[in-house]
Amino acid sequence: MRRTATTKATLALSLALVAFAAGCSEPEATKTAPKLPHQFCWNAFDREDVQPLLPKGKAIKQEAGGFQFSERVRYKSCILYVDGNYGFRAFATFEDEEDSIDWSSWDARRPDEIPVGRKGIAWNTGAATYIACKPVTGTGPSSAEFMELRIHLSGARGQNERKTLPGLLTQFTAFAQKELKCA
Repeated sequence: MRRTATTKATLALSLALVAFAAGCSEPEATKTAPKLPHQFCWNAFDREDVQPLLPKGKAIKQEAGGFQFSERVRYKSCILYVDGNYGFRAFATFEDEEDSIDWSSWDARRPDEIPVGRKGIAWNTGAATYIACKPVTGTGPSSAEFMELRIHLSGARGQNERKTLPGLLTQFTAFAQKELKCA
């Protein structure tokens, strides 16, 4: 009889501890990615396309300036942080020569060639392209001839986004060409 009471008490205590622990931490399956702001990354991307690529978390913070270039400002970036960590990054860089664009650091990721821009590549967590883009006077460096565009994901989900990223890169390319009025 005493052994049965001890067993019941131990079982009740175990169940109470499990219930308490479950209530203290949110199960990973119920966490979602924070909602993107209505305007993010220069409005170059559709929210519905980027939202599913963000890692799970509670808070999102954006770090981006305007999409304006000058003789001295050749580079722009937009970074979305989820709970303080990289979630999504987009970069645009003016280059003077085509040979200045070097993607050899991504060779280890075995990128696929994609039909975006002059040449495009995509790997599991990123994509890059470049376009001919001589800025109209006053909209960028006068010596620039090309615009390199890149997107990077955190890769936190462990998913292969090679099929999704070319569409985002196409959106980014169309946005850059329109905004910069590439000659």
